[in-house]
Amino acid sequence: MKIDWDRRTCARRGHVTYAPNESELRARLRAGTSLGEAWRCLRCGDFVLGDPHGSGPADEAPLVPRGKVLRDLFILRFLAIERAVRGVFIVLVAAAVWKFSNSQDSVRRLFDEYLDVLRPVFRHFHYDLDHSPVVGTIQKTFGYKHSTLTLVAVLLLAYALIELVEAGGLWYAKRWAEYLTVVATAAFLPLEIYELTEHVSYLKIATLVLNILAVLYIALTKRLFGLRGGRKAFEEERQSASLLEVEESAGVAAHA
Repeated sequence: MKIDWDRRTCARRGHVTYAPNESELRARLRAGTSLGEAWRCLRCGDFVLGDPHGSGPADEAPLVPRGKVLRDLFILRFLAIERAVRGVFIVLVAAAVWKFSNSQDSVRRLFDEYLDVLRPVFRHFHYDLDHSPVVGTIQKTFGYKHSTLTLVAVLLLAYALIELVEAGGLWYAKRWAEYLTVVATAAFLPLEIYELTEHVSYLKIATLVLNILAVLYIALTKRLFGLRGGRKAFEEERQSASLLEVEESAGVAAHA
């Protein structure tokens, strides 16, 4: 089912009306009713009772996101939420690594105690914990130096900061955030592919596919790096989405 992004947004945020000074264009955006005057919404095109929210020259009318622009904004905000959740998770991992680096010996002793308790239980189900890849990985971390773990925690925090900055910028559809997302995500793609060669999992595959689609989608739809006409074509596309531009293209002169 096709989503009407314009009416969906107006239902949530309200309509946006504007009274241009140009008489011909003003007449096309205004309607008289028995209940009073109504003005055409710049987003969805419906007529709304009441005074306009603003007035002035047509070229100073607010640029209201409509149609495809609204759909793109919805997708960007979905990616922003995904980046924010990932960033918070990485912060928690960094905090755990930092705490572990400061109490490595006590954690090792606690792990060994639990391992002794669980070993007979898992042996009953024919699973050897002493040869478990997960247990082996955890035991390897006990051999890492405090300085190494501290560096890992710092790098994780830096990565989390990038993710959170991306999330904030994408939420507000900032162009610099789109560039940052494409560059940062593309930079980690080789690492994600390498991890798949080491161990395949549905989560890793899903993450890789999502990141590839995000890079392609943002780069192409936002015309980054000069693609599809670059920034100039992107701005022209945004301007053409304005209802006032549509009215002018229909044959109504907005300027004397």
